[in-house]
Amino acid sequence: MTISEKILAAHCGKKEVHPGEFIQVKVDLALGNDITAPLAVKEFYQAGGEKVFDPKKVVFVLDHFTPNKDILSAENCKYLRKFAQEQKITFFANGNCGIEHALLPEEGLISPGSLIIGADSHTCTYGALGAFACGVGSTDLAAVMFTGELWLRVPETIKIIYFGKLKPWVSGKDLILYTLGKIGVDGANYCALEFGGEVINSLSQADRFTMCNMAIEGGAKNGIIEPDKVTKDYLSGRIKNGYPSRLSARQVYSSDHVTYHREIIEIDCSEIEPQVAYPPLPSNVRGISQVTSVELDQVVIGSCTNGWLEDLRIAAKIIKRKKIYPGLRLIIIPVTPAIYRQALKEGLIEIFLNAGAIISPPTCGPCLGGHLGVLAAGEKCLSTTNRNFRGRMGHLESEVYLASPAVAAASAILGRIAHPDKVK
Repeated sequence: MTISEKILAAHCGKKEVHPGEFIQVKVDLALGNDITAPLAVKEFYQAGGEKVFDPKKVVFVLDHFTPNKDILSAENCKYLRKFAQEQKITFFANGNCGIEHALLPEEGLISPGSLIIGADSHTCTYGALGAFACGVGSTDLAAVMFTGELWLRVPETIKIIYFGKLKPWVSGKDLILYTLGKIGVDGANYCALEFGGEVINSLSQADRFTMCNMAIEGGAKNGIIEPDKVTKDYLSGRIKNGYPSRLSARQVYSSDHVTYHREIIEIDCSEIEPQVAYPPLPSNVRGISQVTSVELDQVVIGSCTNGWLEDLRIAAKIIKRKKIYPGLRLIIIPVTPAIYRQALKEGLIEIFLNAGAIISPPTCGPCLGGHLGVLAAGEKCLSTTNRNFRGRMGHLESEVYLASPAVAAASAILGRIAHPDKVK
């Protein structure tokens, strides 16, 4: 079996499972946020729920429309706060709250071999730690809060091998954008995308999170990377407070000579340059050398995809002692309070402020057109976020382009989409 199949088998009490099979799994952790959880709570009560199946296995993170952007978001957060207090579930809000898909790993809530569901499509991020993690609807979240279980269809697995040597400025964001350009937004529908190869082995944990985060943009059920020393180093000191006893710490790997749904896709990374996704799809990708002049109104560096400390360091290296292009808005969003604090200690925030950037608290904010960076008609934004659908970040007549923090930082200085080497 593949790593995904092994995890699923372990959680449904079977020795083996097969692609296409429907199974009932026990869930290690269930996640909801301020958009998806209110409906889940209402459905929970409507189904007759009184107590969640296990308070330690349900987590709410208020990160999408927070700090509260309007009355409705404030009412939703109040509703969830009351429910969390009554149920004594794990709850993150206010100053201790970051973007969920970075906060949960940082807090030691994710471990290799665990099974995570979240009422948010980018829950697949946790596959970077060797977990099976996928997004579900709010009613599915309600069912899990009630029973601790959920039915799933075992996904077919597509393995992608990355080999070669990365060019300067090429990161995990470029690899996943390039991959989406190859397979399309429906190229992995309800499949497990298993990333491997020498290049993946050399990537930082942040880059791995970025790649698994955007597996969903190819239609995948989950993205996953086998745990190794990088995983172990990241998790060292994080798995605490009794979490290993409730989150399986099984180290699982795909079997040798396993049969994959599709022939293994091999990608020579030595030929990949920094990538840019044009609207309206993450798969509408071209290399930076093929980008014509695109003048920008806004640049966003952040989100659960690219708001990690490593991303901020890369951006600060390019922006240091420079000013952003006149009239352009540069918004920096550290992904968690801990990363925000470290960026302060390292002087990164000061570099951004001196350049004329706006610093946002950790929040999803403009990524989904929520707040703190919504676009007007005709405006163009280059963002390190994960989606660029029509109207994603604001007005239906605005445009969103996707790229890495390096390209975003260079573009903020030059006022147009540009290669980092263009910044002198």
